[in-house]
Amino acid sequence: MRTVEWCEGTPGAVRMIDQRLLPGEFRLVEYRDYRAVAAAIRDMVVRGAPAIGAAAAFGMALAAQQSRARERERLLQDLREAADVLCAARPTAVNLSWAVQRLLRRAEAEPDPAAIPDALLAEAQALADEDVEINKRLGEHGAALIQDGDTILHHCNTGALATVDYGTALGVIRTAHEQGKRIHVLVDETRPRLQGARLTAWELQQLGIPFTLIADNAAGHFMRTGQVNLVLVGADRVAANGDVANKIGTYKLAVVAQANGIPFYPCVPTSTIDLSLPSGDHIPIEERPAEEITGITVDGQPVVPQGARVANPAFDVTPHRYVTGIITENGIAYPPFTLSLKRMVAG
Repeated sequence: MRTVEWCEGTPGAVRMIDQRLLPGEFRLVEYRDYRAVAAAIRDMVVRGAPAIGAAAAFGMALAAQQSRARERERLLQDLREAADVLCAARPTAVNLSWAVQRLLRRAEAEPDPAAIPDALLAEAQALADEDVEINKRLGEHGAALIQDGDTILHHCNTGALATVDYGTALGVIRTAHEQGKRIHVLVDETRPRLQGARLTAWELQQLGIPFTLIADNAAGHFMRTGQVNLVLVGADRVAANGDVANKIGTYKLAVVAQANGIPFYPCVPTSTIDLSLPSGDHIPIEERPAEEITGITVDGQPVVPQGARVANPAFDVTPHRYVTGIITENGIAYPPFTLSLKRMVAG
């Protein structure tokens, strides 16, 4: 099934897999209010840039259904307010604002206010369907880089759970596996929320792809000792110069990969490329609650002294000089990224 999908009804609802409960429990949750969708995005019920983009798109469709406005301008104002709420949920992933703006443009193009709710639902559904096809095309381009017998280091989660379906970096791995290539995946646990240990490991189990879970701090050891052939990651935003914002810990992987002569490839749909930002220095970095770190326990006891000061950035920026290439649904962008990324976005 899809990570995010629409449920028909009056009113309709957005159905999601509650990723906070995996791998221990598989539970579906439904939301009938766009504010609840925004909260689900913020609280990481749904996560992964493409998935939260689709969730936000369906959230806009909900907002159109919820509005009591009969006049076109008042309805558009309600939608703009909903857009602000949804975009504020997680600021780093550009797919969220991209999806919301796409839905707003569709609403503004519809002269009949009575037709706007159905138009937005159709647009959100089209966006979700496109995501699946985009990921499969991306997987084909990326799988061409993987050789039979390769070991791939993967960070965070980029599979079907991070998208509407199929996946980005994990979609590349999935495609290579489906092609019959004998591959192995080293899965970073990805602290502090452990998306690698909880989500990527679970997805790889479902797909029957061999993997080994490793502590984040072990990645350098495996690269130095020649046990990694390439590194594949996702991204939440790519600047025009090829700087990549992704889950915290990605930057150090890219640096160590380059030091050991290992190719490093982010895998992104072109909706993640933000040509309006000249460099990664302009990408907003989300700061997550301290409780994600202070709440960690071992043997039932907290590992952090009470009152300790905590910094918990959710993302870091990898400068483009450490990036071998960027895999998209339209091909692989190589340096100079200021030129190649424009070609990828143009299609």
